[in-house]
Amino acid sequence: MKKIILSVAALIVMALSTQVYAQKNPMVGGAAMYPTKDIIDNAVNSKDHTTLVAAVKAAGLVETLKGAGPFTVFAPTNEAFDKLPDGTVATLLKPENKDMLTKILTYHVVAGKLDSKMIAKAIKEGNGKAELTTVEGGKLWAWMEGKKLMLKDEKGGTSMVTIADVYQKNGVIHVVDTVLMPN
Repeated sequence: MKKIILSVAALIVMALSTQVYAQKNPMVGGAAMYPTKDIIDNAVNSKDHTTLVAAVKAAGLVETLKGAGPFTVFAPTNEAFDKLPDGTVATLLKPENKDMLTKILTYHVVAGKLDSKMIAKAIKEGNGKAELTTVEGGKLWAWMEGKKLMLKDEKGGTSMVTIADVYQKNGVIHVVDTVLMPN
């Protein structure tokens, strides 16, 4: 009986160790995300975030997101950008539209390191909804739909967090399925 209990305990410890390791370096866009790297150094390796990386470069935000932070980034995937009307991304990437691009990108960033537990706590304290202030100065609203973390932007659009708690040296990334739009 003791051997069975010890074996079960050993399996639980192994499972927890594996789970912790998996959470430590989650896969995003086919690449491991390392908590020892900054937001940019991780994002450039994700094949699902090439549009976001190009936009960050065009907006001149690389050095900012390589900075000390901490930042919480709601990172839209390439598919999220593809949901925008045809030609929107190409238009935003033009030098003459840098201000608008910067406004949209900084609307996806919240100061501080807000992991899903902190956001869930804020949602609970807010009676089912949390208001987040973005670096751009706008508001995002977060709530839960079952086990899914949802966000609403100032234009009424919604986005779902598809991968939460991707820890970085200078913050945390939450992958989202729709581009959030400020007023």
